[in-house]
Amino acid sequence: MKTGVSTASLFLRKYNEEALPLLNGLGVKTAEVFLTTYSEYGREFAEKLAAVKGDVDINSVHILNTQFEPQLFNAHPRARADAFAWLDKVLNSANVLGAPYYTFHGTARVKRASRSGDKDDFSAMIDGFRRISDFCENRGVKLCLENVEWSTYNRVGVFSRLASEIPALGGVLDIKQARISEYPYEKYLEEMGERLTYVHVSDVDERGRICLPSKGVFDFETLIKRLKDVGFNGALIIEVYTGDYGAETELKNSCDYLNELLEKLGVNR
Repeated sequence: MKTGVSTASLFLRKYNEEALPLLNGLGVKTAEVFLTTYSEYGREFAEKLAAVKGDVDINSVHILNTQFEPQLFNAHPRARADAFAWLDKVLNSANVLGAPYYTFHGTARVKRASRSGDKDDFSAMIDGFRRISDFCENRGVKLCLENVEWSTYNRVGVFSRLASEIPALGGVLDIKQARISEYPYEKYLEEMGERLTYVHVSDVDERGRICLPSKGVFDFETLIKRLKDVGFNGALIIEVYTGDYGAETELKNSCDYLNELLEKLGVNR
């Protein structure tokens, strides 16, 4: 396993073209790039990032998902075509950055009634996900569905239904989102199993507030052991909100903390 940081953790602190050099200077080895708006989707901006990222390996790209991902499932041909055109730009960005994975949310469960899943049409969902997964695969990028409380994979059971029909679909375990959804992260981990591609990690303090790994009470040692048990050997990507920590050097301290645990448990790459 390896550790890294999502540039989402620096949202509103640093633009991506500033965040990657910062992480490189801190000695962070791996990153997820959180592309935040339409002007950042595409080859030109990705080339700008590639020129300044230094030795940082880009694990994955992530976008502001509500901007076009839900429209990839739209029944209207023009709306869907426009969304796929933007997806193509993002995948071009991933190629330029050398990122093999795309962190995907899919639909947005905006209405409260949709969160129960009682009206989920899995036949239509599978058709949509298959189309998107094939599109990504044809461009050399793996589609990875993340558990997110307000989006497609908002509860245990969704991933297994989709993955049973879409062999190329990967999974992203988000510890904070599992906590928000009130499903134990272990259940998501069990469901994703060998399809798990990488993990978004964060800590939580005694009052339930998100914080950086090593600053709270979350049992990372048990998490790592459970990841090892399912054969996981990917990246632990720190993803917190910009107000969840103080100095930016704390990001590297958290990577060091996780690396020490990986070394202790014999799973460091």
